[in-house]
Amino acid sequence: MKILIKNTNEEYLETISLNDLNNIENFFKESSKKGPFKVIIFAINESISSNELSKLKNNILKLNIFSLCIYSNNRDTIIAGKSQKIDTNFVKEQEIKKKLLLFNTEKKDNIFYKGTVRSGDRISSNGDLCIIGDVNPGAIVSAKRNIYVWGKLLGIAFAGKEGDHNASIASLYLNPLQLRIADIVAIGPKDKPKNYYPEIAILENQIITINPYIVETKN
Repeated sequence: MKILIKNTNEEYLETISLNDLNNIENFFKESSKKGPFKVIIFAINESISSNELSKLKNNILKLNIFSLCIYSNNRDTIIAGKSQKIDTNFVKEQEIKKKLLLFNTEKKDNIFYKGTVRSGDRISSNGDLCIIGDVNPGAIVSAKRNIYVWGKLLGIAFAGKEGDHNASIASLYLNPLQLRIADIVAIGPKDKPKNYYPEIAILENQIITINPYIVETKN
């Protein structure tokens, strides 16, 4: 079981073992200025009793918390969570693992993600973000630097999220709902791309432009 901690800006902070409440309390005390916090419990194929959740809830609610929820595929854990009036969600095993993977990758400087980013999913990188797969409508991907989607980019992409005007967004099939680079936003084209070749979005004269993406190779 894992406890994921985020702040009000949905910034990933830490993942801590559910069994180590002392470390959890120490983390919140040391990071109090970053709060209040959102706490998510992931319980995969594990049964947590109502008594265990009651003790955990009492410990956590002493801290600076604004949200507490559980994702589990275990029936007993779901019942126990609801009995403690905790926001408890039944999710299939693979979906829980995917959610945990998405959250865990958010803290890394550069992220390499393989698979489809589905509607409602968010991936955020503190460096470059490379996705081998499609980004579906309703998904949001962002990075401090560049975004590379080796698949279809159909959702929302935000590169240079801390103001880097040299950031770019590249995809094998660029047909997003919205593109953003630094503080410049562009709505995706209504028409589907006519050509199936990689394209890249960059800032030119404070306007987002899309050009063929040519990878230079050394002879």
